[in-house]
Amino acid sequence: MVLVKLYCLVDPVDVGDIQSRLLDYRPVISAEVRYFVREFEEKRGLRESRLLENLNKMVQEANEQMLPSNLEEMSQKLSDISKRLEAANHMAERVQQRELEAQQNTGLQANMEKLKEDWAEFLKEQQRLKEEVDEEHAKAVGELSSRFSVKKKDLAQFSL
Repeated sequence: MVLVKLYCLVDPVDVGDIQSRLLDYRPVISAEVRYFVREFEEKRGLRESRLLENLNKMVQEANEQMLPSNLEEMSQKLSDISKRLEAANHMAERVQQRELEAQQNTGLQANMEKLKEDWAEFLKEQQRLKEEVDEEHAKAVGELSSRFSVKKKDLAQFSL
């Protein structure tokens, strides 16, 4: 009888709801899963936040201690590098200048050799011309001396 009275008190829609709650575990399981995930994320989040804090401290220490010394070393090394580059640039310019002078000297030497050859040829030509002039002079002297000797003979004949 108590059952009948209890059954009369319960609505048929409530019976389906009670049955679905008793037999359907999905909402309970999803609630448990959400609870588990929330707990896991909280524990994991604390661990990650501690790791991030430690990393942040390390970065701050590096910025405070290592950065100024590294900047000083870098500026010093950069000045050394720039000095070395300037010296290397100066040396390269000197090498280029010497090479240019050597090329010019090679050109000058070639010109000097050509001038020497031209001078030697000029001297040979002058020697040849001198010999010709000497021959002509000798011929002219011979002709004049023969003429004067003829004139002398003629003069000697007239004076006798």
